[in-house]
Amino acid sequence: MTHRIVIVGGGAGGLELATRLGRRLKGGSKASVTLVDSNLTHIWKPLFHEVAAGSLNTGTDEVNYIAQARWNGFSFQHGKMIDLQRSDKKIVLQDPYSRESRTLEYDTLVISVGSLSNDFGTKGVQEHCLFLDSRLQAERLHRELLMRHMKSHVEHARSPLRVAIVGAGATGVELSAELHNSMHLIHGYGLKNSEPGNLEVTLIEAAPRVLPALNERISTLAKRNLEKLGVTIKTGVAVKEVNDSCMLLSDDTKVIADFKIWAAGIRAPDFLKSLHGLEVNRINQLLVKPTLQTTLDDDIFAFGDCASCPIVGQDKMFVPPRAQAANQQAKFLANSLTNAILKKPLSNFIYQDKGTLISISTFNAVGVLGQQWFTHGRFARLLYLSLYRAHQTVLFGIGRTLLKLSSEFLQRKIRPRLKMH
Repeated sequence: MTHRIVIVGGGAGGLELATRLGRRLKGGSKASVTLVDSNLTHIWKPLFHEVAAGSLNTGTDEVNYIAQARWNGFSFQHGKMIDLQRSDKKIVLQDPYSRESRTLEYDTLVISVGSLSNDFGTKGVQEHCLFLDSRLQAERLHRELLMRHMKSHVEHARSPLRVAIVGAGATGVELSAELHNSMHLIHGYGLKNSEPGNLEVTLIEAAPRVLPALNERISTLAKRNLEKLGVTIKTGVAVKEVNDSCMLLSDDTKVIADFKIWAAGIRAPDFLKSLHGLEVNRINQLLVKPTLQTTLDDDIFAFGDCASCPIVGQDKMFVPPRAQAANQQAKFLANSLTNAILKKPLSNFIYQDKGTLISISTFNAVGVLGQQWFTHGRFARLLYLSLYRAHQTVLFGIGRTLLKLSSEFLQRKIRPRLKMH
């Protein structure tokens, strides 16, 4: 009988896992692989800030799930998981358009649904802030920014474009820098009153410094680079409330903004806490064992941002919610699930911190390689870009990735550097 592996979530980790397993099991009769996602295409989440700023064209960089499945030996189902029937080994899916429900059977279930920003219950955030948790949200921010530029152009208005970003982690820092880069580009195409000097970005962080999860040297250099671009940085203050015109801070000051963007904290999707018989933590992450099996059901695995996995050998330490962790876990699970089908014992996932790189717009980046090798500047930027190419290599193989690179190089000669539609 064919062993049915169902993977829910086509983010970086889920799509890589489906691709790896599909290639390994392609043409065999022992197992089938099905990927489920509520979208039809994939964009690498660490690049959502470039989508929002217009630096990345989703039309050319998206991966179509149906085509990817066809090429790599797995199947795809379009739907959103809304419930779990553990006793019958079924998940309940909702059609994104008709809202009709259906069930999908599994023998092994893998949940990789990523994470969302955490508003911590702050008043007014949901009503007045924009987010970068999905491609649709990133594209919405891009459209609204573009419409503001167009309005200023035709009305000859010189009022400043004021943007407030909450959360000085990787997303907040990278978006702050990318917005300044896009302002230079759009002004270069002749849009009047979109001069770089008209952009006012304020980055707000409750922790004492930007990039609080990284070492202080990286934080200091990132802060210095952002300030050179003109970003105003407010650290050690939290947002108490958000209204239509401004953000009220814990030090009783106000930040007036035309665009209010929330990029602070993470939490897993709310539906996970209602799944029958699975344990979650306070931010809805599924609790898993070092094998990545959920604590109460060995036939259900979870990984990536939606899972809380203990680090082997480190008491009360957990795998951080980073793209590199999801990548490592996808590779691990591809081996682990293949072994499970062959009735071999499962091993524990061993997390390796390979460092962190933060993009500071087009020609700069800062970060650390491994635990101690500090890097910055154009070399760091090339390393940062290589992370995306590594993701593409997993999905397409080396040959097709090189072809894609060649195609992108040629298209730069005939299309604008900024998406303006």
